[in-house]
Amino acid sequence: MQRVLVMGPSGSGKSTFAQRLSAMTGIPTVSIDALFWKPGWVESDKDEFERRMVEVAQAPRWIMDGNYMKSGAGELRRQLSDTIIWFDLPRLTCMLGILERIAGSYGQVRPEMAEGCPEKIDLEFFRYVWTYRQQQRPKLIEYFSGLRADQSLVCFTDRAQADDYLKRLALKQNRASIH
Repeated sequence: MQRVLVMGPSGSGKSTFAQRLSAMTGIPTVSIDALFWKPGWVESDKDEFERRMVEVAQAPRWIMDGNYMKSGAGELRRQLSDTIIWFDLPRLTCMLGILERIAGSYGQVRPEMAEGCPEKIDLEFFRYVWTYRQQQRPKLIEYFSGLRADQSLVCFTDRAQADDYLKRLALKQNRASIH
């Protein structure tokens, strides 16, 4: 595991998982949100964002948190990844996740976000999360259909599975360090 995509709906726990996996493995995290957004929630220029995505995807090791699948950088991410972690969680879990996140960090910039983008209440974002399974999930499934046989796809349908995965990985690492 050297290049890991962590994908799925907002509020599913992708960023938290990516940070925990990074702490265990020493592989640096890359937040697509931090690459995309500029201060004040201003979107990056399309070409500029694409260049940044290609640049970080070419690094030898990363855990990349986010769903960006479009254009050349999205394809490059898929080609270069060796492991894809997919959070395929229910709508209610994700909605509660974003509500908890807002309650816990409203007005503050989360570690995985771009500077100058504090947590806020955004009805358009709520609609995006609410409709994710119908509108975005099919795009992810299509994206995953392009994976090669040598790439691993790990799917979590609840957060407990993600926690168990990290516990098993920690056990493997502990055993390997003993031998």
